[in-house]
Amino acid sequence: MKTPLHSWHVANAGRMVDFAGWQMPIQYKSIIDEHQATRNSATLFDVSHMGRFVFSGSDVESFIDRMTTRKVAGMAHGGIRYSLVCNSDGGILDDILVYRLGTVDGGDQFTMVVNASNRSKLWDWLHSNVASLDVTIHDATTETAMIAIQGPTAISVVNQHLNIDVNSLKYFTGCHAEFDSVPLTVSRTGYTGEDGCEIVVTADAAEKIWTDLMTHDGVSAAGLGARDTLRLEAAMPLYGHELSESINPAQTNLRFAISLKERDFVGKNSIVAAMSDDAAAVRVGLSLDGRRAAREESEVYHNDEKIGIITSGTFSPTLQTPIAMGYVHPSATKIGTELFIDVRGRKIPAKIVQLPFYKRK
Repeated sequence: MKTPLHSWHVANAGRMVDFAGWQMPIQYKSIIDEHQATRNSATLFDVSHMGRFVFSGSDVESFIDRMTTRKVAGMAHGGIRYSLVCNSDGGILDDILVYRLGTVDGGDQFTMVVNASNRSKLWDWLHSNVASLDVTIHDATTETAMIAIQGPTAISVVNQHLNIDVNSLKYFTGCHAEFDSVPLTVSRTGYTGEDGCEIVVTADAAEKIWTDLMTHDGVSAAGLGARDTLRLEAAMPLYGHELSESINPAQTNLRFAISLKERDFVGKNSIVAAMSDDAAAVRVGLSLDGRRAAREESEVYHNDEKIGIITSGTFSPTLQTPIAMGYVHPSATKIGTELFIDVRGRKIPAKIVQLPFYKRK
């Protein structure tokens, strides 16, 4: 599949790869340059491959509340919440964002943004749980585009085109707006650890908005490669790495995304039980000596005992040191604990560090 911006990527030297069935740019010139541009100025990311489900009906609020780990019932209009969707055994089916931005004419409406690789799975799972409820789900993925602009100058750039001041939006809120008279929704969200926003617009208007933003000094395009190194520095989990159906939310160090009090949801009992499991591996951050990066499935050792596994690793362009996230035995999660990671047959000294690795000023 191709996003509405595919032609622009190809025309501008985007190195295209298959990602969850979509042709996506992994990079344009250099992953490191695109990473640093995001940290120092502003970059655009085409994230149109992310699934976008629109919910309507009188039972929508209670339905989404039952299907997600974080409370949705009572969420204010304009609110956005990060949450997890689990199966009945507590395995994570996806991590998602739930938006309550309503309709342009003031009606109530929810949207859910899901990972591209899980779009079909989530579509089937949600429909299998609707039963006789008054809930209609519309897949708006292919008829819309999603553009992220991220970096310290991102808000000042986008504000030159919008009819609202994005600075007036709190983090994880959004609204309907116009970009040079083009209707869209804007949310103060992102996946890089930097300030910025994400825009959803009709597919036919996407390239104009993208190219208008690219005319600004200091704005450049970034691909999935930089998106991955940026999110890892910010300790944001990636589905298929830190999150999967074999991982329980209790292990993830995402306690803010789990609302247990006075509500029921799919997988709750399994999550509560896992919270009392003293042997379940826990997500942690690690910093390695030297310059060799640990990769996914590298084994983690305490002395000669294997105690965990790496789920993501890279050489941090910002911190100039190898960093990694992984799951280790609870006995080894204390900050400063010294461990070893098997990196291609060589045990590299490492230690547990506080997450996130990078936090903007």
